[in-house]
Amino acid sequence: MIANNDTKLHLKNLIERIEKLEQEKANLAEHIREVYAEAKSSGFDTKVMRQVLKLRKMDLQEAQEQEELLDIYRAALGMIPEIENNN
Repeated sequence: MIANNDTKLHLKNLIERIEKLEQEKANLAEHIREVYAEAKSSGFDTKVMRQVLKLRKMDLQEAQEQEELLDIYRAALGMIPEIENNN
């Protein structure tokens, strides 16, 4: 299928670029782990920090919808008092 040298060279370049990006991704992941470790040693709850980061990626309306659904589910499971329906 791969016939000529240009195609082989192009494939090799693509593979090398992907390898470089994968290494950069691994390095970034290590830095992120270090920041979480620092946060944890400072007394912060890293699970909550992850939730906050997830919420910050959402737009305001999406975050509010998630919060409302979470409250509905928690109320249905008896984890919080039931939400009054004003309809």
